[in-house]
Amino acid sequence: MHDLVSRLPRPPGRIHVCPLSAVPHVVASHAASHLVTCLAGEVRVETPGAIQPANHIRLFIHDISEPVEGYIAPDAEHVMQLVDFAAGWDRQGPMVIHCWAGISRSTAAAFIMLCALNPAAPEALIARMLREASPTAYPNRLMIRLGDAALGRTGRMMAAVETIGRGEVVSEAIPFSLPADLSELHGS
Repeated sequence: MHDLVSRLPRPPGRIHVCPLSAVPHVVASHAASHLVTCLAGEVRVETPGAIQPANHIRLFIHDISEPVEGYIAPDAEHVMQLVDFAAGWDRQGPMVIHCWAGISRSTAAAFIMLCALNPAAPEALIARMLREASPTAYPNRLMIRLGDAALGRTGRMMAAVETIGRGEVVSEAIPFSLPADLSELHGS
């Protein structure tokens, strides 16, 4: 079965965001080639058979926006792992990004990666697209601040995320996706 799945044509680069519970379905139904896991270290996620182990990164972080004793806060190194992973993605297959609920860490990771992949795209456009795709998205603010600094966006990423607001409060998000290439949407 693994061999058959690996030979299926992969749709062009889209970023799919989902909760942990939806990972098997989203990876399989979209023939994902890459996976980003944003969970605390005590939750282990096996790499699905259809994804090469080198195409699965794990950020062992808690969903906190400031350091708390006993928890692992997102830091600059985690954000650079995201940026580097995005840079190494050939966009020939979909990427799935998940956290526990698909609301905070995963949406922050998607926003950071979209900003990294589309340096000329306005942050406000990306944030608006994120909100339109997911009424529940509430990107982790610490990750956004760190991404903003790493990408030299001088506060624009944080300001853009603040403009979309809190979003609907739910316990788990519905999976959604965004195109990886936004050049046609902003005219560059």
